Amino acid sequence: MNLRQTAGLAVPLVVVSILLAACSSSSSSSSSGPTTGATSPSSASSSASAAAGLKTGMKVFVIPKNLGNNYFTTADSANSGGAIAALQALGETGTETSGTAATPASQIPAIQAAISKGANALIVSATDPTALCPTLNAAMKRGITVVTYDSDAPTCRDLFINQASTAQIGTSEVDLLAKEINDTGDIAIVSAAASATNQNAWIGYMKQELAKYPKMKLVSTVYGNDDPTTATQVTQGLLEQYPNLKGIISPTTVGIAAAAAVLDTAKYRGKIALTGLGTPDSLKKYVSDGTIKSFELWNPANLGYLAGYAAVEVASGKINGTQGQTFSAGKLGTFTVGADKTVLLGPPFVFSSANINQFNF
Repeated sequence: MNLRQTAGLAVPLVVVSILLAACSSSSSSSSSGPTTGATSPSSASSSASAAAGLKTGMKVFVIPKNLGNNYFTTADSANSGGAIAALQALGETGTETSGTAATPASQIPAIQAAISKGANALIVSATDPTALCPTLNAAMKRGITVVTYDSDAPTCRDLFINQASTAQIGTSEVDLLAKEINDTGDIAIVSAAASATNQNAWIGYMKQELAKYPKMKLVSTVYGNDDPTTATQVTQGLLEQYPNLKGIISPTTVGIAAAAAVLDTAKYRGKIALTGLGTPDSLKKYVSDGTIKSFELWNPANLGYLAGYAAVEVASGKINGTQGQTFSAGKLGTFTVGADKTVLLGPPFVFSSANINQFNF
């Protein structure tokens, strides 16, 4: 089935009016703060949650890979309709906190601090599939719910909120690039961190999909560590090392924006194709001038919103991750728990010049 025809049928993207370029703050609440954002439950929300049999007044900490990342600002913020908006709607207290670097060493202290502050639930985008586990397992032993979103830690959580089918993300990005370069030429991948669970899973499926295109060759995978400066440097390194490069896939919102800025010159624009995962606001300029023809993503605010509802459902004892269980996620509708205690948001959505100006996030 054609992705362009079906992507909008499962979980439609909603427009969120948030100026991501201005969001250098680490807060994802409606008020700003230097390292965290918090919201307090309302009596109306508490009543609604109580009617649904959900606990209220819980402390829920949203812990993205790193703070100051526009993608996670959208996924977590109350203003964008992300995780903290869901927690607010359910009468919980939501706080976003993390380190400033997308590494376990930076993220683990934030998790430990949340535990010490009396967390009832943690919503975590894992910087590493195993390095966080001693801390997350300790939390679970204390009765704290652990829900991962965006990037999983499979052996140390109660539930994973997956933004889209892992296989479909990986294969569809290769298919998009293949169409743009006529199935022929050297290509490279600009990934995030080498340890990132989701990145490695997507890249695994990319490599499998490349078997369908014998004239396309993956010459290198480099890592920008979700840091604009590093991603810029590794992209420049690819262009120097592989002068005949025809295409780049960057399955990270930071990486694709950095790569686009490097390619946005007369020397490379229209000559080296670029696709991957990005946000519309960060890439509109590059789609408009032809540096990028198409790219993919899901709605990160919906991902966070779903994670918020799921965390409260688990912490309230309404679901436990058993395959086939269903629960309501408010405005997003009803979701079903799949295999491996995973809930799927929906398929990726393809952005191009034909539709990108309809979205603001």
